Amino acid sequence: MITYTVPSRLEENFVKYADRPALGFAGEEPLTYGQVEVKVEQVCRLLAEQGIVAGDKVAILSTNMPNWGISFFAILRLGAIAVPILPDFHSNEIKTIAGHAEAKLLFVSEQLYYKVEKEDIPGLRGMILIDRMALIPQGTPVSGLSALVPAEAGDQVRMTVPEVHEEDLATIIYTSGTTGSSKGVMLTHKNITWTALQSLTIEPLTPDDRFLSILPLSHTYENTLGLLFPLFFGASVWYLRKPPIPPVLLPALQQVKPTKLLSVPLVIEKIFKGKVYPEFQKSPVVKTLYRFPPVRKILHRVAGKKLMKTFGGELTFFGVGGSKLDGTVERFLKEARFPYAIGYGLTETSPLLAGTSPRTPRIGSTGPALQGVKLRLADADPVTGEGEIQAQGPNVMMGYYKNPEVTAQVFTPDGWFRTGDLGSFDKDGFLRIKGRIKNTIVGASGENIYPEEIESVINRMRYVLESLVVEKKGKLVALIHLNMEEIERQYHSLRNDASLFADKISERKDEILRDIQEKVNAQVNKFSKLQQVFFQKDPFEKTPTQKIKRFLYHQKSEAREK
Repeated sequence: MITYTVPSRLEENFVKYADRPALGFAGEEPLTYGQVEVKVEQVCRLLAEQGIVAGDKVAILSTNMPNWGISFFAILRLGAIAVPILPDFHSNEIKTIAGHAEAKLLFVSEQLYYKVEKEDIPGLRGMILIDRMALIPQGTPVSGLSALVPAEAGDQVRMTVPEVHEEDLATIIYTSGTTGSSKGVMLTHKNITWTALQSLTIEPLTPDDRFLSILPLSHTYENTLGLLFPLFFGASVWYLRKPPIPPVLLPALQQVKPTKLLSVPLVIEKIFKGKVYPEFQKSPVVKTLYRFPPVRKILHRVAGKKLMKTFGGELTFFGVGGSKLDGTVERFLKEARFPYAIGYGLTETSPLLAGTSPRTPRIGSTGPALQGVKLRLADADPVTGEGEIQAQGPNVMMGYYKNPEVTAQVFTPDGWFRTGDLGSFDKDGFLRIKGRIKNTIVGASGENIYPEEIESVINRMRYVLESLVVEKKGKLVALIHLNMEEIERQYHSLRNDASLFADKISERKDEILRDIQEKVNAQVNKFSKLQQVFFQKDPFEKTPTQKIKRFLYHQKSEAREK
C-alpha cells in the first residue's frame, strides 16, 4: 500500500539510491541521496532546537539551491508546515505573508536577506541563512552574513520525529498578489505526493534522468514536478548559481545535459522569436520558401536539431506550463520534433490536472486529464461545447488559509473545484483551454495575478471612470474608460476650432494614459506591471449586477490580434 507523504517516499529513496547524485549546482560535485539524508537530519535538529514542533509554520525565502529542498524536506519530516515565498515579492508582501501564515522561523538566502533585514515580522522567532544553515542573530546587517558559521550538527543519534499523515497540511503556497493580498493555498502531503507519483503516467522517469531547474521552487509547478517528482524516482536535480540568462544557462545546459526540463512559454517563445525565426527571414529566397508548408517543415526540422544541441543534446522532455503557448511557436516545436509537452493546472491542484507527453502532442491542447483526476465542463455551450473546467481528485487543495469564505466560493455544492477557466474536450478527451472566466490571470512564470487589485489602483487615478485589465499574448493590458467630459472642459475655449480642439484632446488623452501606466507600475509588483494601456471609448458592458463582463473583453482582445 502506497503512503502518500513526502517523508515516507524520501526515506526509502535515501537508502535505495544512497550513492547516486540527488541535488547539485551545474558544473559542481552534487550531493548524493545519502548525503541529502544526513543534511535533512541535521536541519531537523536545528529546527527542533529552535522550538519547532509539528504544526508550526516555517517560511522559505530563497533562490533555487540544494539547501532549498533540504530545508523543505526537514520541515515536512518534523510534521511542520512549509511556507515558500516567491523571491520576487516585495518586502511588505513578504512581511504580510509571513505574518499571515504565523511563521515562527524563516530560511532566507544571502541574496534575498536585504528584503527582510529591517522587517519586523510579528511572531517570527528568528532566521536561518539557508546557504550555510547558520543562525542569523537579530539585527545582523547584510555585511555581517559572511561571518556567520553553520550551526552545530548536534547529537548524531537519529531523531525521533512525529508520524506524518497523508491528510496533514504540508505546505501553504501564497499566490502572487498585486497589492499585498495574496491567498495561501493549503496543500496536504497527499496532494503533492500523489501528484508527483502520478506524473509518471505522463512521462517515464529513471534514476539516470537529470533535471535542470530554472523555475522558482517557491511555486508549486517547480516544487512538485521539478523537485518531488525526480527525487521520488531516484533522478537528479541541478541548479544555477545565477539567474537563467543566456550566459549562465547555455554553459549549464552543456554541463548537465539535462534529460528533463520544466519551462514556461516565455522561455521558448523568446528563443523562437529572437533566434530561430529571424534565421528564416535573412535571405529573400529562404523567406519566400518558408511560406510553403513542406519547405517550412524541413527548415523547422533542421532548426530543431540545432536547438536540441543547444539544450545539451539529451533532452527527452521539455515541459511547458503556467500559461498558454503561442500557436506559431508550438507548430515549430512539433514540426522540429522537439520533445515538448504541454500541461495544465493551478496552484490549487498541486498543480497538474491534464498533460501530454512528447509522444502525443496536439497543437492547442493540454492533453487528457491526469489519471485519477476527474474533469467536467459546467454550463457548457451547446454549440461550442465550451464550459467552465471543474476538477475532482486527490490533488485538489484543502482550501485557502484563514479564508473560508473564498474557499467556499471555489467549490461547488457537490465538491468540485471551480478552475475559473473555459475549455472544451475533443472526441479523444483532450482538453483545450479557451480562456479564463474567472478573474485570475496566470503570469509568464506561473504567478497568479489578480486584475481587480490593479484596477483598484488605476481607478484611483484622476480622469479614470473605470478600467479592465486583461491578458493579451502574454502581456498585461489595461483598457481604460476616461472621463472625457472633464478632459474636454480644459480646452473649452478651443471648441470653435474643431481641428485644433480634436488634436489637443487626442494629445491630452495619450498623455494621461502614459501617466497612468507609469504611476500604476510604480505601485504594483513585478508580475503585475502594465505593458500596454488602451483607451476604451465606450463604457464597459455589464451584468445586471453592474459587474463588467470580463470574458467578453478577453474575447475582443484576442480577436483584435487575429
